[in-house]
Amino acid sequence: MKNTLLAPDIRDLISKDNFQEVLDFCESSNPAMVAEALSGLTPREIWQILSRLKPDIRALIFSEFDEEVQVEMANTLNRKEFAALITDMPPDDRVDLLKNIPEDQREALLPALAQAEREDIRRLSSYPEGTAGSVMTSDYALLSAELTAKEAIEQLRREAPDKETIYYAYVVDNNRKLIGLISLKDLILSAPTARIGDIMNRDVISVRATDDQEEAALKIQKYDLLALPVVNGNDNLVGIITHDDAIDIFSEEHTEDLEKLMAIRGEHEARAYMRTPAWVHFKNRSVWILLLAMLGLVSGYIVQNYSDLLLQVALLATFMPMLADTGGNTGSQSAALVIRALAVNEITPKDFFLVLFKEMKVAILLGLMLAVFVYARVILFTQTSGSPAGYSVAMLGIAIAVALCFQVFTATLIGAALPMIAAWLNKDPAVVASPFLTTTVDITGLLIFFSTAKYILGF
Repeated sequence: MKNTLLAPDIRDLISKDNFQEVLDFCESSNPAMVAEALSGLTPREIWQILSRLKPDIRALIFSEFDEEVQVEMANTLNRKEFAALITDMPPDDRVDLLKNIPEDQREALLPALAQAEREDIRRLSSYPEGTAGSVMTSDYALLSAELTAKEAIEQLRREAPDKETIYYAYVVDNNRKLIGLISLKDLILSAPTARIGDIMNRDVISVRATDDQEEAALKIQKYDLLALPVVNGNDNLVGIITHDDAIDIFSEEHTEDLEKLMAIRGEHEARAYMRTPAWVHFKNRSVWILLLAMLGLVSGYIVQNYSDLLLQVALLATFMPMLADTGGNTGSQSAALVIRALAVNEITPKDFFLVLFKEMKVAILLGLMLAVFVYARVILFTQTSGSPAGYSVAMLGIAIAVALCFQVFTATLIGAALPMIAAWLNKDPAVVASPFLTTTVDITGLLIFFSTAKYILGF
């Protein structure tokens, strides 16, 4: 998000050649705070400031800019300036940025980087989007099992400025196979002469580079990890995913699930609303809206088919909105709980019948509660003149209450079943949820409502 409040003050200092005050602010403040303050400036003005900072501070601040600002600067700076800027960026942030600039610009930039950086970029960018490998960083601390605790601490002290984190150090053998892990706390508390191989934790929680990124984030959350090692098919350590990356993954996955719940297609990227063109929003939303509108015609056909019943018992029409809303709400609640449980691996498609049985019990209780409520509503607030000849208000109340009870029951089971079926078919459960679920429940609800009323009232 661009912050234009501080930009005039900073621009005024630049115009007076008073860079020192700006540089003091940049060096003493949190990089994210600095990035927000500078984002209201032009790319050239930002570079005037960043170019005067130490490379490590400059890289940290630049990494905190929104993608939009980073790309603008990439298009403004010459190759040498841009190469100098991204050389000191964290490897994972650097790869994310390069993926967002045109391919020809990226290929022209790579020769300006050192061989080690080029190879690291090619390796990290080779992993498919959405995998653990695509979000990992190659900046991690390595130790040999033969080192003593004292030697290991000295090594970490020397390497700390260039590493993403040193709170965990990973132990590998001569083939880079991950064999253990030791925390900085354990190192400090161990005897200086203790061997790393003797004090390290051999039961290391890790994730494959080809595993889904959400699985990696869930492991970090479940085991309260600061970082999670990523290994390849041979158990060789290839990178780590840090806790701040896990937060970004959860944010991205939450955005994706939320937009899929609302039947929005296309890429699902956090904080991308303002920079997405209206035409792209239209394309992402129009297909599902059109399909759902076509399905909505089925509801109209059902109402038309039972028009004679509505003409004779006009009171039924006044309860149709409540029936549709209640069915949609109960179905969406059920779907939301099941989708969340599937997402955090609390349940699997194998638990299909257990989940349906649980939701069935909830549906019965909800249905009975609402049936009593709507029956009381009909009895207390409906005039006798509102019922057709030969039928009492009580009979109408029973018909509407029973129909609502069945609607809640079926809507809850549909809401639970659809995500489970989607997961069983290896599809995203969020896709089948609201508003597709709401439209489906509307159709089944109208059928239940009119069929029940017709049967009980004898039409």
